Amino acid sequence: MSKKVVLHTFCGAMLALHFCAGSALAEEQIKELPKKQLVLKKEIRLEQIVVTATRTEKDLDSAPGSISVVTKEDIEKRNIITFDDALNTIPGVVTTRGKGLMDQMSAITLRGLPSQSRTLVMIDGITLNSPYSGSIFSAGISPGSLEQIEVVKGASSSLYGGYAMGGVINMITKMPTKREFMLQSGYGSGMAGDGMENTRRVAVSYGDSFKDKFRVYIHNDYWATDGYRADLNTQSTQPGAGVTGYTTTTDVTGASKKYIIGDKGMNGSWQDNLTVKTEYSFSSDTKLRFTFMKSTGGFDYKDPSTYLRNAAGNEVWTYGTVKESTYLGSYGCNDQYIYNLGFDTELSPVKITVTLGLMDQVSSWSVTPDATTATRSGGAGKLSSTPASAWNSDVQATFPVSSWNLITIGGSFRTGSSHSQEYALSDWRDDGSKGAITYESKGTDRTFAIFAQDEIPLHEKLTLYVGFRQDWWETFDGYANNVGTAGYPKTFDSRNATAFSPKGAIVFKPFEQTTLKIAGGRAFRAPTTYDLYRTWTSARGITYNSNPDLKPETNTSWDASISQGLWQGANIKVTYYENYISDLIYSSTTGTTNNKLNAGKGESKGVEMEAEQKFGQLVRLFTNYTYADSKITENSSVPASVGKQMTNVPEHMFNVGTDIEYGPFGATVIGRYVGKRYANDKNTDSARNVPGGYDPFFTADIKMRYKLTSWATASFSINNLLDEQYYSYSKAPGRSWYGELSFKF
Repeated sequence: MSKKVVLHTFCGAMLALHFCAGSALAEEQIKELPKKQLVLKKEIRLEQIVVTATRTEKDLDSAPGSISVVTKEDIEKRNIITFDDALNTIPGVVTTRGKGLMDQMSAITLRGLPSQSRTLVMIDGITLNSPYSGSIFSAGISPGSLEQIEVVKGASSSLYGGYAMGGVINMITKMPTKREFMLQSGYGSGMAGDGMENTRRVAVSYGDSFKDKFRVYIHNDYWATDGYRADLNTQSTQPGAGVTGYTTTTDVTGASKKYIIGDKGMNGSWQDNLTVKTEYSFSSDTKLRFTFMKSTGGFDYKDPSTYLRNAAGNEVWTYGTVKESTYLGSYGCNDQYIYNLGFDTELSPVKITVTLGLMDQVSSWSVTPDATTATRSGGAGKLSSTPASAWNSDVQATFPVSSWNLITIGGSFRTGSSHSQEYALSDWRDDGSKGAITYESKGTDRTFAIFAQDEIPLHEKLTLYVGFRQDWWETFDGYANNVGTAGYPKTFDSRNATAFSPKGAIVFKPFEQTTLKIAGGRAFRAPTTYDLYRTWTSARGITYNSNPDLKPETNTSWDASISQGLWQGANIKVTYYENYISDLIYSSTTGTTNNKLNAGKGESKGVEMEAEQKFGQLVRLFTNYTYADSKITENSSVPASVGKQMTNVPEHMFNVGTDIEYGPFGATVIGRYVGKRYANDKNTDSARNVPGGYDPFFTADIKMRYKLTSWATASFSINNLLDEQYYSYSKAPGRSWYGELSFKF
């Protein structure tokens, strides 16, 4: 048995013992409480309201489909700095934040469907997926500004259109009902060689309500970290005779030797996020709201290191064909603005909601040193810039047709554009030294849609939901110019397509503590402007070609779940799901050329199991497990990929944890296991503990809280408590600590 298996078994046993001890402690403490405090005898159950599943308010048990919720209290109990970390304990959710805070655009995927572009992410109903690539700027949302995060898994295009193939994640921002102030300040650093160093954060917020008419909320969150040496310099060529200091490893297949000769330096990052939200109530059922969000941040690398020494003990930065440029990292900056105007009213019996929003990535650029001439002291480089923006508008009306029939109808419009540009830099260290443009591509798309949903209570214990959405998608203004290359510039004809997305669901509650749900539907995803028009060549010499003739992908899915309450405070839930993807947009590499095409089909089948036990307000134990069998089933372009696991989808995941609240003290302990992921469509990247690979890992995090006064709380966290060493392409962060003081008035 390997040391890693022994360690994981030991950790699991320790957590199990902790749970047993926690249960015993809770029971003993309950016995000692006065009778008037014995809340276990009659636990008050508060309904949790969600809106994303139906676009109307429903309690969680009655809402159709598979839904998970993260509340602001859940976020406060963990060391959460970027919102996606709040989702990584939900079954069926995969988050790819390989380098901690240095990954500013991590992906969140659902139900075994890879790529962020197949999962829709919204904030207050405004789509955050970039029209350029479908990615999201996850570091640009402060979790402290959120009231709740709702995750709806399964095809959701019937209400939300494109991107919602695997499901929808909707973040709902806070809105205070009274005057409140909050100040948080924290600092942390690494406890091991690969822990994030000098991490600091300051967050402040103010909320108020004036005469129950006007409400305002302002939140600003700044964090920064010096990071750690995450990106190693790995070469295929062995250093010459007399040179020492390198380490021998292999490539991701395990077939070829590689040599670790240095690193790119400390990879730091920072982010400043501002949220301003206002609401004016004309009456109890007529409200106007406006939200403004600004996010600015950046990343860089400092002080690259060579591990090589010659016989005299001097540093070696070049040998053979290996250049000093291989040690150099990139740097960049981003600015994103979100505007959201909403209006709600009720013209009895019709409820009307209107939303208008703009997601504007006004600046998103990075600098890459030239692979041949760049050195630590200067040399040529390249600046890549891709601003993108998208307008969203949506109107819906909900009304009863009869005493037993509730209908929601509406329409939406979205248009997005992106503009990629590359410039030559005379000095890669100075982003202001840009010269002539060397590459340019751009494109625009727009979508019109109508949708309808009917909620039909067939029985007091049985409700049927049926709905559909019709989308009309068009792309135009496609343009690419690889300056100086024959055949450029190119312009592309406009194209269009339609998508019909039906969905149905049944919610059956035969008993008070039993809920059965079945849902099925169809979803689609249109190709992004990156897929259609962006062609580029990497530092390794691989040319990634766009394809203006791509068709939208479609997904047909269904799931069934049962949620069962057991004894007092205990609940279990089991969900089975299936996804069937057609016209899969796929990248195929032959030699030094990568082409995109609608290559074939894929399937994703899986099981999600959850269990929870609460002992009043004192102790909560929880665990969940996800099995995802996601495979390519048809691919004429690369037949060897058929039957292989889809990229970046682990087959197995589980989470286990506990929350403890006792007087002023609180603690949360969570263990997470994520199985092996593949970056290669043929699954040949099976080697472990090598740079560029995606290792299975088990990490444990802990956060302890102590309420100093009614308005002040101190907390102390340790991330990666067991100092698990693994790669998620780059070297993952090691053990680190973080302490924080929070003041709320």
